[in-house]
Amino acid sequence: MPISRIILIGLLFLSSQVLAGNATTSISGVRVWPAPDHTRIVFDLNAPVEHKIFILEKPYRLVIDLSDTKSGTNLNALEYPPEMIKRVRTAPRNDSDLRVVFDLAGKVKPRSFLLPPNDQYGNRLVLDLYPTRQTAKQIVSPKIDEKRDIVVAIDAGHGGEDPGAIGAHGIREKNVVLAIARELEKLFKAETGFKPVLVRDSDYYIGLRKRNYIARKNNADMMVSIHADAFKNSRAKGASVYALSKRGASSEAARWLAESENRADLIGGVGSVSLGDKDNVLAGVLLDLSMTASMRASVSAGSEVVKELGKVTRLHKKRIERAGFVVLKSPDVPSILVETGFLSNPAEARKLNTRSHQRALAKAIFNGVSRSFKKSPPPGTYLAWHLKNQPAIKAYRIARGDTLSEIALRNNLKVARLKRFNGLTSNQVQIGQVLQIPSS
Repeated sequence: MPISRIILIGLLFLSSQVLAGNATTSISGVRVWPAPDHTRIVFDLNAPVEHKIFILEKPYRLVIDLSDTKSGTNLNALEYPPEMIKRVRTAPRNDSDLRVVFDLAGKVKPRSFLLPPNDQYGNRLVLDLYPTRQTAKQIVSPKIDEKRDIVVAIDAGHGGEDPGAIGAHGIREKNVVLAIARELEKLFKAETGFKPVLVRDSDYYIGLRKRNYIARKNNADMMVSIHADAFKNSRAKGASVYALSKRGASSEAARWLAESENRADLIGGVGSVSLGDKDNVLAGVLLDLSMTASMRASVSAGSEVVKELGKVTRLHKKRIERAGFVVLKSPDVPSILVETGFLSNPAEARKLNTRSHQRALAKAIFNGVSRSFKKSPPPGTYLAWHLKNQPAIKAYRIARGDTLSEIALRNNLKVARLKRFNGLTSNQVQIGQVLQIPSS
């Protein structure tokens, strides 16, 4: 090859490198957050970026063009969900721009947006990929079963790119609350008559409205959202429990009545009805009844949880609070939000990060919620059936001259059953002793 041609090729190569090096934005890192219904890919940038995305077919590819950008990392070195992404390629474009191509395993619906810097990350470009081969599942009301389980949706706040509050020593809210949620799931799994559902079972983010949807899709009888607080004053500490405020309920009712997709959705959990075929007045009445019942159940359960939390940790608020948090706004699923403590308080952050305290908090939440349901179980559940069919019990205080055989005879019982029911090992009874008398 002539020397002149070699020199020309070399100059062109150097020129392209110089132009690419002039790009003012660079990709410094990439993170992948697989979730059950989508995959989130986050590009770390040193500055905001203009970009556009589009899909190519045969084969399916997703293309991202980033203006005035260069890549400072190997995008194909990460582990992507193989059922969605085969590989990633990058190439310079128009001298200073960058093209990123995702070779896809099938058709996807992409969504992208920019995030500004926060305490943990700088500028970010977020790409969400939703598979289109899965059709959305309609919320279906289950058949009424006389012994169905009570479904408790357990919602660990934040997750994925959203760490929540960050406390001393880098303790992250998303990790603490997921650990508590998993402990709470174990307790409900072991209790007859309950079925727990984790809204988030790993480290990924779910939108606030989507959390409500997941609870409703699983026909939840209660949603418990778990969080850890933070405040500018590091001395603030203690747990709190929230239910939906009346103002929050009113605004949510208006939103449901205004949006056609909500009006056609199911209201009321088991044996629910649709608002889609109702006029505005009737729909408003039905929605108001549903939300009033949900708020009443939320306050009942939340009050029991406050009592139990007070046994294992300091309370920031000694009674249930009212707020308009989005996760509390499901119109037909009673919901409470538990702030387990303040990560901004170094001492409390250390406790919240321990397995023993996480278990104690989970046990307190479990005791409160389960006791509330056992007092007033929903119709058609095992707890309602058990409450209706358990033997009637009355108490009897032993008086002078009473014998065990006479008491058994008066109540049409065998002595052996009376002894067994009260854990007695002999026929001896004492004046003032209280016996539990089962129905004959």
